[in-house]
Amino acid sequence: MNDYWTERATVRRYTSEPVSDELLNDLFLKASHAPTTGNMQLYSVIVTRDEERKKLLAPTHFNQPSVMSAPVVLTFCADYNRFSEWCRRREAVPGYDNFQSFIAALLDTALLAQQFNTVAEMAGLGCCYLGTTTYNAPEISRILELPRLVVPVTTLTVGYPDGDFAPSDRLTPDAFLHSERYHHYDAADIDRIYAAKESLPDSRRFIEENGKKTLAQVFTDVRYTKEASEFFSKVYADYLKMQGF
Repeated sequence: MNDYWTERATVRRYTSEPVSDELLNDLFLKASHAPTTGNMQLYSVIVTRDEERKKLLAPTHFNQPSVMSAPVVLTFCADYNRFSEWCRRREAVPGYDNFQSFIAALLDTALLAQQFNTVAEMAGLGCCYLGTTTYNAPEISRILELPRLVVPVTTLTVGYPDGDFAPSDRLTPDAFLHSERYHHYDAADIDRIYAAKESLPDSRRFIEENGKKTLAQVFTDVRYTKEASEFFSKVYADYLKMQGF
């Protein structure tokens, strides 16, 4: 367990062994002690086990295989609906239909998701974050029947790992730590920081497969293009307004 922090890996394939409700509830009990804005716990989690429901969700995550292979799919949602309802039923007037409130709920949700990810992996499970959640939030919302002031933020597929997985490559702390003030990166800094990532066999393969000159071009021209980012930005922004924020 001492090597967990540097050896952890994203798990995208799972065995058929189920994740029990008892284990899941215990993990969420532990995860619920993550930091939260004003002790409000501004989140809800939709647990999906049903195969037919997963089939509905899969296209919203671009049919990533882990959605169908995982015994459990968890959709983490920013939720001001529950807290606002509590306020109204206690003779208090909620005023949380705004962007600042969404940010508070977003942070709460992200903290819960990561706390769950950590305790789940420590319990022997494997997890995979699905960044596609915000891309297709309106459709996910329809499938999961989310009410006003509830917005999907991220999704985790969870199960017992099917095989071994290589540790996720990460920049070392000197790449992102700044002493007292922000240090602006010069060319030498960039070369030093990204040298290890650029030299990985997978990185060289990505460059070759996509017909690019550099790994950075794989990100800007293929994976996360400006056009796609602008499109999905508008989708999510419009959806937030529709949901009451």
